[in-house]
Amino acid sequence: MIPRHLTRQILKYVKEYPILALVGPRQSGKTTLARALFKDYKYLSLENLDLRDQAAQDPRGFLADHGKFLILDEAQRVPELFPYLQELVDNDQEPGQYILTGSSQFLLLESITQSLAGRIATFKLYPLSFLELYEYPEDPDFDSVFQTRHYNRAEIPQNELYELLWKGFYPRVYDKPIDSYRWYENYLLTYVERDVRNLLKVANLRTFTAFMKLLAAQSGQLMNYSALSNSLGVSLPTVKQWISIMETSGVIFILPPFFKNFSKRVVKSPKIFFVDTGLLCHLLSIRTVDHLKSHPLLGQIFETFMVSECYKRFYNLAEIPPLYFWRDQSGNEVDLLIDKGLSAYPIEIKLSQTYHSDFQKGINQWLNLSENPAETGLVIYCGGEAVKTRSLIPAVPWYTL
Repeated sequence: MIPRHLTRQILKYVKEYPILALVGPRQSGKTTLARALFKDYKYLSLENLDLRDQAAQDPRGFLADHGKFLILDEAQRVPELFPYLQELVDNDQEPGQYILTGSSQFLLLESITQSLAGRIATFKLYPLSFLELYEYPEDPDFDSVFQTRHYNRAEIPQNELYELLWKGFYPRVYDKPIDSYRWYENYLLTYVERDVRNLLKVANLRTFTAFMKLLAAQSGQLMNYSALSNSLGVSLPTVKQWISIMETSGVIFILPPFFKNFSKRVVKSPKIFFVDTGLLCHLLSIRTVDHLKSHPLLGQIFETFMVSECYKRFYNLAEIPPLYFWRDQSGNEVDLLIDKGLSAYPIEIKLSQTYHSDFQKGINQWLNLSENPAETGLVIYCGGEAVKTRSLIPAVPWYTL
């Protein structure tokens, strides 16, 4: 198993809370991680129909039979268990009694909100980060994410970057020598047939699949709900519901615009990003790495990779990602902002392997805003050397972050 950086946070909070929940998209490695960290716990999968029926019909008896120190996989399958878990941990508050995992995180979190608030620590596990895949040390703290540069790392050739983008970061793709394109095909089939059919009651799954493909073309772009609605012939509320479900099930995330009083004339539509570029490439029908190299959306795919990397690494610190973008009405833009509270750290992301001074344009516009306390920024690009390392806006190879 590839070591996961969320481990440190899980082992910290398991000493403080009676219940831990590990949620995230399908196949992100939740079960593998739970079983690796808690080898002495009894493991029960509620995907098993017999166990699920027992738990649903007699929750109290089911929990009494299996005792404490229990991993309940796919716990959202039996919401009847949660009130009884609440009762048990209220009477016995020993830390680390139950580990819950669930792919359909919105169902699991809804049950937690209703029954287990204050009794549970919840963690989100996403597909591998670049740091995890290459087994680099984890980010030690909040201020390290994308702000500490590691110039001693070996250079990653551009062809290897393309391979990473196309293959994606789901652990299963690296566990075994499998055809990743075929794996994503099966992944989507499972996601649509099980999660979407069961939870949204979508009558026409073909329409939902077409919706995901259209959405993939918008990764890294401003959300245009009306265009999706018109293209698919479905209502605007339906489009928004589908986007919400994809977000809460860990397939996409929303990057909100950054606007504060010192800059009122800004674009206020959010951007959408796919969590994994392998899944994104599959939805865009990119069948090979060579196809990816010449794809018109390659720049957006690389930006998706870098923003998603930052997003995952904050969650690996058990932090809600403080990420935004900025664009004004004149078209000046900063691809990514890390909100540090008193100021925000602007980042520009470029696929180019050659540095150009105009990469700094959006960041300079941002830094020059009146009443903006920020003073430094960063350009991420695909070159092999860091540029202007002593300036306020250095440019660094992506793999040094």
